[in-house]
Amino acid sequence: MKMPFTPEQFFNVFAQYNLAVWPMQGVIYALAIAALILALREIKYSNRIISAILAFLWLWMGLVYHWGYFSTINGAAYVFGGFFIIQSGLFLVAGTLKQKLWFRFHPNNYAIIGALFILYGLVIYPVLGYALEHRYPYTPTFGLPCPTTIFTFGLLLWTDKKIPKYLLIIPVLWSILGLSAALQLGVWEDVMLVITGIATPMMIYYRDMREAELVHRPGF
Repeated sequence: MKMPFTPEQFFNVFAQYNLAVWPMQGVIYALAIAALILALREIKYSNRIISAILAFLWLWMGLVYHWGYFSTINGAAYVFGGFFIIQSGLFLVAGTLKQKLWFRFHPNNYAIIGALFILYGLVIYPVLGYALEHRYPYTPTFGLPCPTTIFTFGLLLWTDKKIPKYLLIIPVLWSILGLSAALQLGVWEDVMLVITGIATPMMIYYRDMREAELVHRPGF
């Protein structure tokens, strides 16, 4: 499917966003680090706070980036933004209000792979973008959809209890769209978005299925 905008227009939107919201990028990074610390050093309400941080990130992407900036070159951004806002509401309700998300780092395969996804979204993504000559401000910073979705997938792999599967739908759909950006716009760092979008739901489904089998096994 052909994009309704040129690569130059696409990267110019990043520049407009980055220059306009500065220094909000630092605040968003700080929130991400806070979520990781709360998952590593659990305190009262840490799970609710982490979910609230995820809700804020997705609301920010929907309202500020999609509706405020991306919509200037792509009318579909209003639809994208709407779905991101819905995802924000899902995190808020499921994780903060109903507390159906339990974040805790354990030294197992799921959490270790999740940590790699988190590292990619926060650190490797911008470094790789720089190596590919996507220089600031013409680059997707953390707090924009693709690196933040990768971070979200990583953090969901740090959950240690069964999670509502509907929380995966919108991030997975967005990860599929990320392949178009990688192929048509040369944002090759977004290839990892597709990988995380495939791997995360498969791993979570397998993990939750295995835990359910253990619970129902005689002797447990």
